[in-house]
Amino acid sequence: MRRLRRRMLAIAALAAAAVACVVTFTDVARRVELTTVDTRFELRGEQATPAEIVLVAIDDKTFDRDEYGRGFPFSRNHHADVIEAVSKGDPRVIVYDVQFTEPSDDPDADNRLFLAAQAAGNVVLSTTETLPDGSSNVFGGTDAQQDAGVTVGNGLFDEDPGGVIRRVQERINGLDTLAVATIRRLGLPVPEADLSGDGAWIDYGGPAGHIQRYTFSDVGQGEVAPEVFRDKIVVVGATAPVLQDIHPISWPEDRMPGPEVHANAIDTLLDGVPLHSSARGVDLALALAMALLAPLAGLLRRPWLALALIAAGALGYLGAAQLLFDAGWIVPVVAPLAALATGLVGTLLVFWLSATFERARTRDVFARFVPDTVVDQVLTRATEEGDPRLGGERMDATVMFSDLRGFTTFAEARPPEQVISILNRYLTAMSDAILDHGGTLVAYMGDGIMAVFGAPVASDDHPERALAAARAMLDQLAEFNAWMREHGLGDGFKMGIGLHSGPVMSGNVGSARRLEYAAIGDTTNTAARLEAMTKGTPFQLYVAESTRDRLPAPPEALEFVAELDVRGREHAIRVWGLRG
Repeated sequence: MRRLRRRMLAIAALAAAAVACVVTFTDVARRVELTTVDTRFELRGEQATPAEIVLVAIDDKTFDRDEYGRGFPFSRNHHADVIEAVSKGDPRVIVYDVQFTEPSDDPDADNRLFLAAQAAGNVVLSTTETLPDGSSNVFGGTDAQQDAGVTVGNGLFDEDPGGVIRRVQERINGLDTLAVATIRRLGLPVPEADLSGDGAWIDYGGPAGHIQRYTFSDVGQGEVAPEVFRDKIVVVGATAPVLQDIHPISWPEDRMPGPEVHANAIDTLLDGVPLHSSARGVDLALALAMALLAPLAGLLRRPWLALALIAAGALGYLGAAQLLFDAGWIVPVVAPLAALATGLVGTLLVFWLSATFERARTRDVFARFVPDTVVDQVLTRATEEGDPRLGGERMDATVMFSDLRGFTTFAEARPPEQVISILNRYLTAMSDAILDHGGTLVAYMGDGIMAVFGAPVASDDHPERALAAARAMLDQLAEFNAWMREHGLGDGFKMGIGLHSGPVMSGNVGSARRLEYAAIGDTTNTAARLEAMTKGTPFQLYVAESTRDRLPAPPEALEFVAELDVRGREHAIRVWGLRG
């Protein structure tokens, strides 16, 4: 059984490992995995507000001012006002997330914006339109951009399923992304290795509104002191919902304006990309380790202990994943937990199958020693209540005792192997006769047998069944004796059988470690005495009056013997016998 269980657990482990590989090497659970990353941001909580970056927001307050609220795009004079106001504070760089690829209806305003950017000397402009060679038409083209001294970056992001922005790339459509262009404009190294592939994880320090912001119109009207921009990276862009530059991000159920997303991407690159994905080999190793946890725990004999270990493993892994995230590493969660769940289901199935097989095996083995009905009751009680002992129950039954005359003397002159073989043949024949008539085999006592009819499962016809079984036993004895003579083992044996009907206490006796079914009481004692009293008589079966009177039609073969005194009883009992 242990070997079979281990094989089934090995199959469960292989299934879990297969799930681990599939989930690790495919995108089948990518969307779910990404949502776990979002949850880890939320569990980590808000970080300190970036000190180097501020946002100038084209917000609802700006649209409420008469000179700005006539519609968007604004006059480029307003943009020139903001660039001039910010540049007075001597910022490190001005990142302008507004696209200027086409001339406006006011050439003078266009020229003023050009001159403002040129005078600032540290402006990075955004575009979402690129030419095949990766250039753009911002300010009319590359030559004008060089004259103005501006840098152009792509304002797009590669989005995850659901439009969620979680990563920043190095280039999109051949043009540096806005964050990368900003870092290069600052003269800082770009972590190209981290930006390769799907890009670098944007380390969002908090939800929308986390970064210090000033209102666009306030800045343009000179209502914000230029000193607040000193040595800052100033990101200018639209935050008003009416402009629809709002995107879902890694904070669960949060949407962030595009300029603030760029600000977080810039801050991520300034910090050297704090978040890193674990290597694919590490991902697989973690998933396989979790796949093996449940099957290995299944080797424990106590299911509750195995389940506790599996639960601790799952919770421990989740806790470790969060701690690693806080330390800058993003490890997979879905693949390991999917593998663990698969292993758990397989292990639970193994437990169930093992319990089923073990119950069946226990029943088969147990039924060799106690009646089937008792086995069922014991197993049910053990399963439901944890206590296999059954309380006694007073029942009306017929008790049978039988004994083989002369077998002890016969056995003394024979080899043990032959004695056991002959005895088993005899007991098998007698047992079949008893069981075929609905009797319960209570015990073997050497060559003797104790059986009861009408207990532990009640029946109204137990006297008839007992008498029919006794007569069948005598017929079986005749066949057994013929077999003995045929094999030169002697003339055979005689048998003594005693039947007595009445109340018995039916139930299990013993302890939780060793049980034995018993039917005890005066009825049992009297049946045993009657069997013993057949010795030296021409009768092989004694039937007490208590049994005969309960028969609907007593057979004529039963003849009255006498009123016999039975040891242990105050009054004699009337006995009928069946000759051999």
